[in-house]
Parts: sequence; structure tokens; C-alpha cells
Amino acid sequence: MKQFKIPKPDLQIAFYHRLKEIRKTYLLGALLSTVAKLEISRLDKELGDYASNASLQKMARWGLRGEIVFAVPYVLREGPKLLGYYRLLLGFSQKEFYGDQYGFAPFKAMEEKGRLSSDNETNLPGLCHALSGSAELLIQSIGRISKESVHDLTLITLGPQLRGGTLNILGNRATRRVFELVRSTVSPAIISSTDRSIEIQNAAGRVVRVEFASDPDICIREELPSGKFRNLVAIEIKGGKDYSNIHNRIGEAEKSHQKARKEGYVECWTMVGVSDLNIELAKRESPTMDKFYHIEQVTNEKTPEFEDFRENLLSRAGIRD
Repeated sequence: MKQFKIPKPDLQIAFYHRLKEIRKTYLLGALLSTVAKLEISRLDKELGDYASNASLQKMARWGLRGEIVFAVPYVLREGPKLLGYYRLLLGFSQKEFYGDQYGFAPFKAMEEKGRLSSDNETNLPGLCHALSGSAELLIQSIGRISKESVHDLTLITLGPQLRGGTLNILGNRATRRVFELVRSTVSPAIISSTDRSIEIQNAAGRVVRVEFASDPDICIREELPSGKFRNLVAIEIKGGKDYSNIHNRIGEAEKSHQKARKEGYVECWTMVGVSDLNIELAKRESPTMDKFYHIEQVTNEKTPEFEDFRENLLSRAGIRD
């Protein structure tokens, strides 16, 4: 593998301002569209190979995935033009980046023409190691980002996937709302709790973990005596209220449920923000789904859906009522 010199990023430009500027070129949307087609498990493995755990943890605290900053071969093979995104993120002009200093000139065709030659394919790992080294310098140079900046970043990075920032906020709120519903339902059995996870002791004396994740949105797992986990329930949450797009969202939930089944989850639940979606229709569109709930109904203690959700949650977690 060819080794390249690590380019020193421009540390004088605030990270979130730079992402805002990149958004205007539509490159960020192109990155998100490309990532949406990839296997996340494979992408995460490559991120672990090219980025330090400390930097990935730091980005996770900001609510951002690693590929927003760290270039990996998997992404650039699928979208060669995205090299331009990472170049701009690090603060380089084309003249500087593809000049003689770093040896990146042969890769210019990736950005300009979207073409990945066989030679560039061979040298892609070396390029990504150099870019990731530069990204490490960028991430570790950032001490703190204000809550307002993190909010801006969330809208910038997730917005293009969810028809803009408004739908993204609705989705995040819905997931948090369901997570808090779970917390209140199992509260008598909680032994520890954070903003993203809950540990419960069930009737058998085993620990059950409820985790606020991404795929699935919320997962419930029981720790076995061996230390391994038994995957109990995968919950997909589609909080948008736009009826015209809900069938696409149900299809996305079905794909996540199919993946969850392969990972051994016993049950798959879907929760939606559209109040008048027909349950039977949703079941036909997502045959892997075991339980279906309307968020507005299930968060109202006076409804039959709330009682059904509560009863099933306590049963699956192994908690006596």
C-alpha cells in the first residue's frame, strides 16, 4: 500500500461553519445519499480501521457518525466524487490538494469525473489513511461545541435524508418520546439509567438492557449468565406525520426488521407518527413486524394501545406487573 503524507488541515475555520458551507455545494447531501445505500456494519468496521476510537467517541457525543469526517475506501469506491467533500472539509483548495506536496494529483479524476482507475483503487487505502490522519488533527483540535452548534450540525447532517431539519426534529423527538415511555413503564425495575440506555433487573434476576440506538432505534436485550445477550425486541420509530411518505418509511422499517431477525431478535415492533395509518395495511407492507403502534395512542395512558404496549413490554422484559 502506497504511503501518502498527512496533510495538515486548516484548523482556523470552525468545524460547523465549514460543514454549513459544504452543504451549500450539495456535497453533504451526496455523502448521505451514498451512505444510505451501504452496509452500516461494514462501514463501521472500516471506520474502526481508519479512525481512532477517541475521535469516533467524540463525534458520537456530538450526535454525528464518523464518515461525516473520516474518509474510508468503502465510501469513496461507491462515490468517488466525494473526495471533493473531504478535501473541502479539511480546508484545501484544489490547487493545494492536488499539487506536488502530498502526491494526490492522480486522484483528481475521482473528484472531477467520478472515475476510479485501477491504480487509484490500489492506492485508495493509503489515501484514506492520510485523509483520516488529517481528520484526526481536525477533530482533536476542537475542544467544545456549543449546544446551538450541535443543533445546527444535526440539522445539516440528517436533514437531507429526512426532507430537511423539521422532519429530523420530529423523528428525534418521537424516538426520545418512546424511550421515555419505556423508561416510565419499567421504572420500578431500573437499576441504572443514562440518557441513552436503561438497565433493568427482571423477575429471573437477570439484567435487561434498553438501548437508544440507531438501527434499530430502540433495542431490548437480556444478559445471559454467560455474559452474552439474548436479543428480545427491536423497535423502529417513524415519527413523521406526513401521510404521503409513510409507506416508504414502513418499507424502511421492514428492511431494519429483516436485519434484526438475522441478528436473532425475537420480536420486531414499529411505531409511527401518522395517526390514521391502517394497521392491516401496515402489516401487509411489513410482514416481519410483530407489533404496530401509533405514537399518539401509545403515549396516552387512557388508550387500549397504551395498555397493550405496557403489557407486552413488561412481558418481554420479564418484569412482574
